[in-house]
Amino acid sequence: MKRPPPRDDATAAGSSGGGFNKGKGRWDGKKRNEQRLGGSGGALSLAAFANAKSRSTGYNPALIKKQKEFYRNAKVISKYKKSKKHQNQSNYPPQFPTLEEGGADTTDVPKPHDKRKKRTSQSLNVEYEKKRLEDEKAKKERDAMIQAKKEEREKSEAKRKELREKMFKRTRSGQPVMKYRIEHLLETALESSNK
Repeated sequence: MKRPPPRDDATAAGSSGGGFNKGKGRWDGKKRNEQRLGGSGGALSLAAFANAKSRSTGYNPALIKKQKEFYRNAKVISKYKKSKKHQNQSNYPPQFPTLEEGGADTTDVPKPHDKRKKRTSQSLNVEYEKKRLEDEKAKKERDAMIQAKKEEREKSEAKRKELREKMFKRTRSGQPVMKYRIEHLLETALESSNK
């Protein structure tokens, strides 16, 4: 199906609103593209071909990605600095003002409660030690279980490998050795009867 021919400039300008929507219509964009590529002729000129992609559109994905990463890092750093500042303020309570002018007034200045702070740090240390010991104990138990499973798996693999070798043994004429097969059948029968 053929496309309808483009309208002349007078009707196109009237319908598009007098140049307000320049390049928005179907044919205006096509015209601009043709003009950029060297006219409405069939072939491109050498200059148009060379300069077709040399114009920068301002879109560079690598640069955009780099800028995003930079802003993200800046955001994280500012959050970190704020939290560090807040943490420092909470660790060190504001000092009480000391009056050096009057000798009697300086003795009335209350001191911060260091004993309470020491008690809390000691209790925290004790709690931490308990938690650490519990974690170590749990880790040792886990390791012991893992080791036992590993040993059991290795034993079963060795047994299976040995059984496989026995089952694949052949006589000189190429017949399977029935001794091992009969032994295996007896073992399985005994195991099933014991269960």
